[in-house]
Order: sequence, then C-alpha cells, then structure tokens
Amino acid sequence: MGSSNRHCSISLAVVFVLAVLLLNADLGWCGCFKRIFSFGDSITDTGNFAYISHNSPPGAPSVPPYGETYFHRPTGRASDGRLIIDFYAQALGLPLLPPSIPEEKTGKFPTGANFAVFGSIALNPKYFMSRYNFSMQHGCLDDQLASFNRVLARIAPGDAATKSLLSESLVVFGEIGGNDYNFWFFDHTRSRETAHKYMPDVIARIGAGVQEVIKLGAKTILVPGNFPIGCVPVYLSGNKSYTATDYDQFGCLKWFNAFSQMHNQLLKQEISKLKSQNPGVKIIYGNYYGAFMEFIKNPSRNGIDKPLVACCGGNGPYGTGHVCDQKAKVCPDPSRFANWDQIHMTEKAYNVIANGVLNGPYADTPLLNAC
Repeated sequence: MGSSNRHCSISLAVVFVLAVLLLNADLGWCGCFKRIFSFGDSITDTGNFAYISHNSPPGAPSVPPYGETYFHRPTGRASDGRLIIDFYAQALGLPLLPPSIPEEKTGKFPTGANFAVFGSIALNPKYFMSRYNFSMQHGCLDDQLASFNRVLARIAPGDAATKSLLSESLVVFGEIGGNDYNFWFFDHTRSRETAHKYMPDVIARIGAGVQEVIKLGAKTILVPGNFPIGCVPVYLSGNKSYTATDYDQFGCLKWFNAFSQMHNQLLKQEISKLKSQNPGVKIIYGNYYGAFMEFIKNPSRNGIDKPLVACCGGNGPYGTGHVCDQKAKVCPDPSRFANWDQIHMTEKAYNVIANGVLNGPYADTPLLNAC
C-alpha cells in the first residue's frame, strides 16, 4: 500500500513538473505562432530586392562584404548578418523568413513569408509626384499588400481559410515609412520642413495598411516605429553643423531625432485608435527608437566602441565617404559597431533591438508575451 502511494506521488510530481515546463516553455517550441508575415523596407528585406534587381546595383546588399558575419555570404540583407525579423523568427522557433517575390506564384510559405523590399516607401510614388513634383521611383506599401493578397488567395482561398491562417500568424508591419523621409532629406535642395507636412499622410497610410490586414483576419500585429535618424552616420555626415547646440549630449542631431520622435508619437496615436476600433486584435508598438538609443546612451554596456561610426565605408569622421562594397574600408569586428554601412545597422545592433521587443521594455507588450 505504501509503495503504491509512493508511486502515485512520484507520478503526480512528474505530471506537475511537466505541466510547469510546458507553461514556461519557449513560445516557438509551443507553437505560439505558426508563421510570420512581414512588410517593410531594407530594415526587413531578406532578399526580395536582390532578386528583382538581379544583384546588379553597386553597393547593394547582394555583394560582399554584406552578410559576412552570420551567413558568410551576401543574402540580400542590408547588414553584416541577421536582421531584426530573423531574430524574431528564431526566438519563436520558426525558420528564417524567405523573401516572397521569388516564389510569389508557387510557394506554399508554410511558416510565413517576407514581403519587405529594400527602398520601399509607405506612400505611393504618385503622391509625391502630384503634390511636390518629387520623383520616388521605389516600391511601396501598396505593392507589398497587393502581393500579400495574391499569395493569400492562392495558399488559403476563401475568407474562412484566410482568416484561419492569419489568426495563427504574426504580422510584422514594418518598419515602414522611414524612406518617405530619407529620400526627401537626402535631396538637400528641398526644405526639410516639408516632411512635417506629409508626415500625417505617412501615418495614415500605415494605419490603413494595418487595418487592411486586420480585415483579412490578422489577430497579432507588431507595428515598429522609426529610428533616431539624427544618430545615423549618413545623416551626421550629410548634415554637418558647426553650431554646437544642433547636437545633443551624445553627438546626435537634435532636429532629426525630434522629427523621428514626432513620427513615433503620431504612430502611437494611430495604433491607439486602431486598438479601440479592433478590440479583439493585439496591436503591439515596437519602440525601435528607444532600443536604438541603448547603444548611443550606453555603448560599453552593449559592447559597442563607436556607436556613431559605420563599420563599412570610408575614412570620414563617421566612417563615411565610400559606398559599402568590396573596395570599402571594413572594420575588423562588426560586433563592436552599431552601424554597418552608414545607414543600416550591424547584426549586433539588430540583436539588441530585437531582444528589447521580444522581452521588453521596448514594446508595449513584449512579443514573447503576445499569446
């Protein structure tokens, strides 16, 4: 009798331990999300631009030294290694997202797909031409959402099937919108103040895109904000000032960081509105600005030596002056740098940002607690 009770107690203990392990297991291992669909620009693109451009533009992320750290070859990612979206996938126990365009007509995408394209903007190029006579011949969010709809119609035909598929998927909506400002600011013949005028339209387009995927059936959506562009080498080099008050205590340009903060504030307001309109949907704000500032404010804590200097580039004060290609000056250890090619970040930086969103505090709901 005593032996039987003892065996029963041991069995119950084993069951209890297994239950605790299951409840606390990694979300990917538990199958929290079966797939990820993502949109965006070069911050997220894992090979779409390289495919459509046939690896041809000089300095594009399809030539060395891009990809040298993790993949040991160029993969179309604008970094020395993995991107933020790669770290999300790995943390959730999923394979790295394939670019959507090469298999748009045939791929089954069982674990999701990446629709982001290097250089994409949020607004349609026609918007800038009609209002400002400014040519932005780049891909846009309209194109990505149209491609997404075509893929869904093929792999999950019918409203019920589409809603079911998306209900168990994570949608990462960007970062998108940064290039709507980048391309304008890079043209120094135009007033930078004009970008404030169309900022509400950028935010509205992002919001409308999020609402579109919600209508299709998405239940969990991560919407990242913009980075502190005043800390980015290409901005620091191209907008050099001899007025000390134009810089903050960390050496970043105040005006451009304030601009990014305004974008993010409007985006958070848009997300709040979307939440109130869609009570059954989890819409998470990703604070990429705050996560990025971790390297700027506390570089040594993150193993960063020079947070405002690019690893791949030239001999300028910010590691600028030459496009990142086979002829560029490349630092010996990219993990000691936050910036890779003067505008995009290193794998190390993307890892820090991803961790801040996955585990907090740089998401209003840490992504690993989202389901």
